[in-house]
Amino acid sequence: MANDAAPPLSEVMNGALEFTIPIAHKMGVQATEVRPGYAATKVPVEGNGNHFGAMYAGVLFTVAEILGGAIAISSFDGAKYFPLVKDLQIFFRRPATTDVTAEASLSDEEIARITEEADAKGKADFTLKAVVTDANGVVVAETQGLYQLRTHGK
Repeated sequence: MANDAAPPLSEVMNGALEFTIPIAHKMGVQATEVRPGYAATKVPVEGNGNHFGAMYAGVLFTVAEILGGAIAISSFDGAKYFPLVKDLQIFFRRPATTDVTAEASLSDEEIARITEEADAKGKADFTLKAVVTDANGVVVAETQGLYQLRTHGK
């Protein structure tokens, strides 16, 4: 009997990343877990260093920013909505000298609010906070992003 189970959303996202955001794919950004209301990504330090031996700031930005799209893909109907980032602030806490992981989440209540507003107005803003940690669990960066969910055709 064939296995008709859909692949995990993280695999779907990783497969699409090469074509949707080629530079993130070249950095080695990968989704490790994607489910409604939650996403985690990782990126290797190898190949992503800067002039003083730490991870380049743009890579830290990217591994966190991409979470907004991952959460949108898993939390909202992709045939009806698409996400975009309107603003993102990053707060660098410590140099990253190892691979890093970024995580963010939205509550069920916030997902419902965003969906309701997007249905009524054609778009809805939401804030997503992410934490980026190194291989030892040390926080190396935090972000606060303003994203927007839009309905197709609006």
